[in-house]
Amino acid sequence: MNMSPINEKLSLKILKFIIPIFVGVITVSIIGLITVENLRLEYWSLVFAYFVPPFGKESVIPAGVIAGIHPLIMALSIAFVDIMTAWFLYWNYDLAKKIPLIGAFMIKVENIGKSSSDRYGWIKPLRFIGIVLFVMVPFQGSGGLVGSIVGRLIGMKPINTFIAISIGAIIGCTLIAYFADAILSVFIKNFLYGIMIIIILLTLGIMLYIYRKNKSNMRK
Repeated sequence: MNMSPINEKLSLKILKFIIPIFVGVITVSIIGLITVENLRLEYWSLVFAYFVPPFGKESVIPAGVIAGIHPLIMALSIAFVDIMTAWFLYWNYDLAKKIPLIGAFMIKVENIGKSSSDRYGWIKPLRFIGIVLFVMVPFQGSGGLVGSIVGRLIGMKPINTFIAISIGAIIGCTLIAYFADAILSVFIKNFLYGIMIIIILLTLGIMLYIYRKNKSNMRK
């Protein structure tokens, strides 16, 4: 028996909704079972934490490396989350805006992007490269979800946005993971040098936070 066009469309929508989630959950489960052995609980907890604000790639990935998970596994796993998020939104962008919490956040980001030209304005002239760089930046709100929204705001084709997010996520997460691994190695070899590097990074982070806070207040 042939399905009616309405049923076919409904079935396709359901598949598009389920497939990215299914692939994501199964892949992360398999990676945890096969690659990290007795660190599975830590691995799964960190991957899940990436979905919960204020945790971002800049905190989750180093935490995994410190716990003993291989840098490349940790990097590609978090990048994979961003890629799956971008894939889900590529297929379900309008539907996602109706999901509680996620939809409200998406609308909020869209409104910020439309009302504040300097928030994401630097990305528009760079287009594809801009999205790649945006997703690479290790700050909260620069992953697959916001990257997909910004791509829409600047008028990029959804498929191009998805590819740009995938590239940016892989490069950015890999850099963070191996940088964290290098810092950990310095700590093991020379604790004092490690402390000095951490202090410098914290100072730079605080300065950047103050700069962004002041810039935000000036816009108000």
